[in-house]
Amino acid sequence: MLKKPKVFVIILNWNQWELTLECLESVRELRTMNYELRVVVVDNGSTDNSKSKIQKAKSQFKMNNPLRGKNLELLENKENLGFVGGNNVGIKYALKNNADYVMVLNNDTTVHSASMNQFIEVVKDNPEVGAVSPKIYFAKGFEFHKNRYKKDELGKVIWYAGGNIDWDNVYGKSRGVDEVDRGQYNKGGETDFATGACMFLTAKALRDIGVFDEKYYLYYEDTDLSQRMKNKGWKVWYEPKAIIWHKVAQSSGIGSDLNDYFTTRNRMLFGMRYAPLRTKLALAKESVKLLLNGRKWQKIGVKDFYLGKFGKGSWK
Repeated sequence: MLKKPKVFVIILNWNQWELTLECLESVRELRTMNYELRVVVVDNGSTDNSKSKIQKAKSQFKMNNPLRGKNLELLENKENLGFVGGNNVGIKYALKNNADYVMVLNNDTTVHSASMNQFIEVVKDNPEVGAVSPKIYFAKGFEFHKNRYKKDELGKVIWYAGGNIDWDNVYGKSRGVDEVDRGQYNKGGETDFATGACMFLTAKALRDIGVFDEKYYLYYEDTDLSQRMKNKGWKVWYEPKAIIWHKVAQSSGIGSDLNDYFTTRNRMLFGMRYAPLRTKLALAKESVKLLLNGRKWQKIGVKDFYLGKFGKGSWK
């Protein structure tokens, strides 16, 4: 009898136990016929009652696989290690426990029950693939442009259908964002980057290239991981048959202090690592303008890049 591959789903929680429990409910419905599923919630130093709520869910969590009630685990960080550090705790735990595959999943998502089988099929058919992301829709009511769509289009508005990197400006953009899905992105294949909202990773690729780079803390870490994979010969894939819905956060959007700081600093970090020389020169020129005329946290982000203050850096 062939051994079933072991898949670990890593869900990061920080003071959002309601979202995490809703996400877990969808994960609980994943079809588990051809693989063994382990779910790991990493609590990132929550200060609310998240840990007790998730512990209670742990005792109730059941799935149709041999592990039964033992397949939901809670790891507790003493402090908030950011998206990168928190997820790395879960990824390292999965690798230590002989994972074949690791799926990083945002806690503000809902997963289609067939998605995991689709991921596994992709990497089995294409052993050179190291990372896969699904087609991602806005969850109903979380669209950027709420009045643009008809009622029957809600839940079918695309947030991610593959990702493109603009190497002239060092920006990653989700393909198809804000478009209603009419089948225009139903062909899977290689893409510039997988998104950390839902990233299915092979253990072989992770052991080859490493986990998320903790210099980033938040933002660009998924693009960096994707680029490191490509540089080592692994393929990064978009799979439209796998589907999730994303309750896209509004609070850390464009123009917020958090966005200003981490996007400014980490864009410099990513660009200076991987972009063409002409783009690096343009980034340096732009950084001078930001130091002179940027918003407060853009200025701090530029300064921290040049001072080598990464991770959480100067963030409050």
